[in-house]
Amino acid sequence: MTLPRPDASPTKKLYVKTWGCQMNVYDSARMTDVLAPLGYRPVTSVDDADMVILNTCHIREKATEKVFSELGRIRQAKDAKVAGGGTMIVAVAGCVAQAEGEEILNRAPTVDLVFGPQTYHQLPEMVARASETAGARICNTDFPVEEKFDFLPEESADPGPSAFLSIQEGCDKFCTFCVVPYTRGAEFSRTVRGILDEARRLVGLGAREITLLGQNVNAFHGEGPDGNDWGLGRLIMAMAEIEGLDRIRYTTSHPRDMDDGLIAAHGSVPALMPFLHLPVQSGSDRILAAMNRKHSQADYRAVVDRLREARPDLALSSDFIVGFPGESDRDFADTLRLITDIGYAQAYSFKYSARPGTPAAALDDQVPEAAKSERLAMLQELLSAQQRAFNQASVGQVVPVLLDRHGKRPGQLQGRSPAMQSVFVAANKAHYGSIVDVHIDDAFANSLTGTPVENRAVPNGQAPALEAFA
Repeated sequence: MTLPRPDASPTKKLYVKTWGCQMNVYDSARMTDVLAPLGYRPVTSVDDADMVILNTCHIREKATEKVFSELGRIRQAKDAKVAGGGTMIVAVAGCVAQAEGEEILNRAPTVDLVFGPQTYHQLPEMVARASETAGARICNTDFPVEEKFDFLPEESADPGPSAFLSIQEGCDKFCTFCVVPYTRGAEFSRTVRGILDEARRLVGLGAREITLLGQNVNAFHGEGPDGNDWGLGRLIMAMAEIEGLDRIRYTTSHPRDMDDGLIAAHGSVPALMPFLHLPVQSGSDRILAAMNRKHSQADYRAVVDRLREARPDLALSSDFIVGFPGESDRDFADTLRLITDIGYAQAYSFKYSARPGTPAAALDDQVPEAAKSERLAMLQELLSAQQRAFNQASVGQVVPVLLDRHGKRPGQLQGRSPAMQSVFVAANKAHYGSIVDVHIDDAFANSLTGTPVENRAVPNGQAPALEAFA
């Protein structure tokens, strides 16, 4: 692929809005890197932007309509820009673009480019075509033969103390409720060499924690330097040898792909944090079969038991769907029983909503909306109680916190505990990017507050006061 020469004109403004998962966050950052040689620099407002990219997600309910609503607002900004003699390229990217590319062009005349998750490495070429040909409107939703990661430039921006790194894309599982196999394509794993090179660059730019990303990240089977396929466990062990990389995480995993090597890594690699997002979706075998999950609730429990045997302090998160077609009161009770038995530190839960084109959308016996709402309220009450109890158990403990963002108040930083709890800390800005031992002073539904151990002793013997954040 031949790329256009860098534009010598003054810096152009790029506005990117991202919906959805961490992989979309990663993709948005890489789009920014791809466009940097053309003179584009990120801004935080659509006003006066020279290019706007909406990086979309197709997982949640009414995802498409949210995109069109946003395009209506962007149209006004584009019209104002054009009226003033300027130009604005409007692009829709991501999974909604992949699924509904032509429909977007038909319904939204303001859109110039539509491209899917597998073609954003071709952005410079698409931008050149849109800029040089009056009225050109481009829809690029192919699944190209070339491996897009081979065409991406090196990272140009500071990733911050905590960075994302995509190692696997696509899905071969075909759960009946999910659009990912249709929007992201078949499972694909990057080479180990490419991943380790990118990880070293991220650490060199300041990252101390890297989260490995994939639609089914633990299905990773990339070619290793020895020519053999490496699983995720072996990759993690290699990453742990990178000097300066203190923390490793990964998401999102599938119970079927939790193999011996990865479970062993949880027990033997200190840098691998004791937190795992392991979606189960339902505790009913009947519903799991209807979802085509290809595991039973007993299989899931067995995996959790093995993980906790390897790493007793492991904190778990999960996904739950209530009201899947045909779900009975007994099926729902099975889900509540599984949650009670396993115990979760965090969880995401949703009412089932049909995704166009998925098998579940055509199933009979759709659950009434009122029943879905009632079940979701019961499930979330149980999950919230478990999360509050997990957070409360941290009070009085000293935990290492990576301070990777500014807090809600002056003189405050925010970070994550090893178990992915959000922790607000009264700390000097010089601590930003550091891993600090923090005494946990209080716990709330979704966060903790604490004091750096080094600051707890003050001249009057009193610990500094902290404001509470729920």
